[in-house]
Order: sequence, then C-alpha cells, then structure tokens
Amino acid sequence: MNSTTESDADVVVVTGASAGVGRATARAFAEQGAKVGLLARGEAGLEGARQDVEDAGGRALVVPTDVADSDQVEAAADAVEDAFGPIDIWVNNAMTSVFSPAAEMESDEYRRVTEVTYLGCVHGTQVALDRMRPRNEGTIIQVGSALAYRGIPLQSAYCGSKHAIQGFTESVRTELIHEDSDVQLSMVQMPALNTPQFEWVRNRLPDKPQPVPPIYQPEVAADAIVWASRHDRDELWVGRSTAKAILGNRIIPRQLDNLLARSGWGSQMIDEPADSDRTDNLWDPVDDETDYGAHGAFDERARDRSYLLWASMYLPHLLAVAVALVVLLGAAIFEWWHADHSVTDSESTDAGRDRVR
Repeated sequence: MNSTTESDADVVVVTGASAGVGRATARAFAEQGAKVGLLARGEAGLEGARQDVEDAGGRALVVPTDVADSDQVEAAADAVEDAFGPIDIWVNNAMTSVFSPAAEMESDEYRRVTEVTYLGCVHGTQVALDRMRPRNEGTIIQVGSALAYRGIPLQSAYCGSKHAIQGFTESVRTELIHEDSDVQLSMVQMPALNTPQFEWVRNRLPDKPQPVPPIYQPEVAADAIVWASRHDRDELWVGRSTAKAILGNRIIPRQLDNLLARSGWGSQMIDEPADSDRTDNLWDPVDDETDYGAHGAFDERARDRSYLLWASMYLPHLLAVAVALVVLLGAAIFEWWHADHSVTDSESTDAGRDRVR
C-alpha cells in the first residue's frame, strides 16, 4: 500500500507511454504514488496505461500527443500542469524506427524517425526546462541506448537519432552547469528490450526483427529510469551488453565494425518470414484499437534483472559497508594485538622481578 500523500506525490510526464518502456515506467512511478501525464498517439494503449497507473495507486492524465509536433508537446505540458501542478520529472521515451539497409531507406523515413526519436526528445526537454528553470528544480530523463554510442547495421535512422540525443544532452547539461542550475538532466542507456516495437516498426528485412540478445524486460528499464530520477547521475548504463558496446566502441571501434558486419544481420532477425502486409507505426499509431501493453513477444528469452544496474544502484552503499567492516575488523585486530602484548609484557616484567629476588 502506497503511503505517499497527495501533496507529496511527484508529477511525472512520460512520452511514448502507451507501450513498452514508457508503459512500464508510468506504472513504476505510479507504484510510488505519482501523478502521471501519459503522452503518446495510440488511444487504446493510452487507455491501457491509464488503467495501469490507477491500478498501481497513482493518478493518470491521458494526453494524445505526437512528440514530433512541438506545439502538441507544449499543449500537453500545459494540460498536465493544469491538472496536477508543476511537473517534477519529465521522461523522454518516445521513439520509432525502420529496420532497413541504409541503401533502401527513403528520405522521408529518415526524417520521420529523426522527428519522433530525436526532435521529440528535444521538444520535451525544451518544454520541461521552460517550466523547471524558473523554479530551479526538476529532473529530465532521456531514454537512451547503447546505440547512442555504437551504431549497428539495419537501424541507421534510429542509431543516428540516439547519437543525436547523446550530443544534445551533453550540450544542454553544460549550459545548466554554467547557470549553476539545480535542474537534473540524465540519460539512461538501455540494452535490447522486450517491447512491442518489433511488432509494429517499419520492417524491410526478409524475416521478423528481434532485439539483439541478451534481451531484458521493460521493467528493468523502468526501474533504472525511476532510480535515475531520484539520484544525481549524469548517465546510467543498464545491462552488461550496454557496457560492452560502449566500452568496446571506445577501445576497439574498427574491430566492432568488422564484427557487426558479420553478425549484425542475423542477430536482429528470427527465423520466421516477415509479414509484408502488416501495418507499421511510422506515420500513424497501430494501437488505436489494440492495447499491446509493455511486453513484446520475447518473454521466454527476456531477463528480469540487470546485475550491472544493481551494482550501479547499490555499489556505493556496498563499498561504504565494506570500508566500515574493514575499519571494524582492523580495530578488533588492533585491540586483540594490544591486549595480547600487554599480557606478554606483564608476564615478562613479573619474570624479571622473580630473577632479581
């Protein structure tokens, strides 16, 4: 049972809230009693997210929004603040993608992926900062990816957008530091996740797309986002695969180019022919009538925890405990040594006195 009072509850905005990571994140905040503004395009998904939030103990406001349109994002922020009060946390999560070789991509596809995934994040950040800067408080979370650092084949539009978010976030963060602002700007870099996007993004591959294993459940991502919103961390890595991709790209980028040239196709497809007749959500939502929820089709293969995330969240505390134990052990050893030598010295003195007698 949530003990958060109405006045203490955070006001949170989540973009891309109708499914996947956004859906899981909205519920995770609701479990802490938050009032959540749900921004996305699909009506059925948004209604499902509203029900999730209310079932979890939070309050929800559904605001149908295409984040590619800055005016819609501005209007959504106004609606949330009219209903709930000042926004405390803004999560930029909305995305879309196209699985396709770059040679087969069309210019309007690049434009649309960039407008939703990158500019949607820019619009959300600007709208949030307009409200948080004057109060000198608030938190903005950018939902990133290992692909913000390491591009892979067949997702050039998405990788480019995530790279752009990384650069944009670093630039804005330096400006906030220059202003001595207390507004927090964090980016959470995600691994492959079991979300419905693989069922509805545009696909030009011969087989059905999949997240590159290892695959994690969206609740792992949601836990990371909520944790990042409570801690002053510029960046948080989720999943061992994320760390390997980011660190590997810093150390052996050309070797990774060659590795991905060999393995990057097969790792993104399952052995099932793609459905050429299915609709995609590049221009219009596919969840107007069907609620897809948070999970995709890979539950049996998805991990429900990240040990790297756990270490990132709790390692400082564990180190503090370890240091305290070492200090206590050292003190105990010193006391034992001191007591033992005091007895030995006393015995030696008594023996010396006996010899004098």
